[in-house]
Amino acid sequence: MTAALAPAVLDAAEWQARRRTHEERMDVWLTPHLARRRRGERHPVADFLFTYYSHRPAQLRRWHPGAGVELHDADPAEFGRDYRATAAGVTLDTDAVRARRGESITWIRSLLAATSGRAPHLGCFGMHEWAMVYRQTQAELRHNAWPLRLSPERTAAVVEERGVRCSHFDAFRFFTPPARPLNLLTPTRETQHALEQPGCLHANMDLYKWAYKLSPLVGSELVADAFELATEIRTLDMRASPYDLAALGYPPVRVETPEGRAEYAATQRAFADRGAVLRARLLAAVPAEPVDSPGEERPS
Repeated sequence: MTAALAPAVLDAAEWQARRRTHEERMDVWLTPHLARRRRGERHPVADFLFTYYSHRPAQLRRWHPGAGVELHDADPAEFGRDYRATAAGVTLDTDAVRARRGESITWIRSLLAATSGRAPHLGCFGMHEWAMVYRQTQAELRHNAWPLRLSPERTAAVVEERGVRCSHFDAFRFFTPPARPLNLLTPTRETQHALEQPGCLHANMDLYKWAYKLSPLVGSELVADAFELATEIRTLDMRASPYDLAALGYPPVRVETPEGRAEYAATQRAFADRGAVLRARLLAAVPAEPVDSPGEERPS
């Protein structure tokens, strides 16, 4: 059982205002996404946040205060099974959440801690997206409704000339088969803790995934901050990709040129700085479980 701490207390007016603010903040992205979905309209940039990631729009919009907060005049049924009644309202049952999801929490926390302890590497220049289309025909492309900026031959030549230095397994697994041997590394799920590094665009985009997987221990404001960073990173990811998305309002970052690579690396560094702050906030929001001293009995 975790040590009991006096919870922060939010009166009804305060927590209801925070909930409304969160809902309005998320609706900026959710409203257009849901409208496109009703029309059956695909978006090669924005859909990623709702298709690759498993957090549903309704879950993203739902507000949680985070661990260690008591909500006055609240009904536990309104917040779900992870909440328990108090004399004045409700609070998150942190011990119950950790008991049910402890293994996942430990895995995520150890990955965040390992990543935060490394220096960022900024020399990939977005070649992971190029490796995902390497030696494919237009029909084989994931976003085949959109053309490539360069010919298939020139696209392949850029990959071969620049090389690929991707350390992120969940990007590497989408490489085309002929692109995989061109990568400097062969990342796997088993080596993720050893290879994840804080300059990687996808590692910083995935802070959103780790935030919602740690919810409701992590408050919704932190999940929303991670989501906003992920949307910006996704935009750079696709602007620097081989796809021509200018008609959608995404001018290219031409990483096949020195100027484009400089622009990419500068933006990547800014994202790494923001990601470091979010990673630290996630680690602080979910402290490591205390380790018992030898021979010491943990209180129940």
